[in-house]
Amino acid sequence: MKLNLITPGELAPDFELEDVHGRLIRLSSFRGGKPVVLAFLRGFM
Repeated sequence: MKLNLITPGELAPDFELEDVHGRLIRLSSFRGGKPVVLAFLRGFM
């Protein structure tokens, strides 16, 4: 498996996921605002 790493200061690739309420959220919708912290939890639901 090949990992695509990003370096500090580089923009993360855009992606879209469902939030806990089932609404689609796109990472790019947060660009230009405050910093974003992502947490991917295994076995959350």
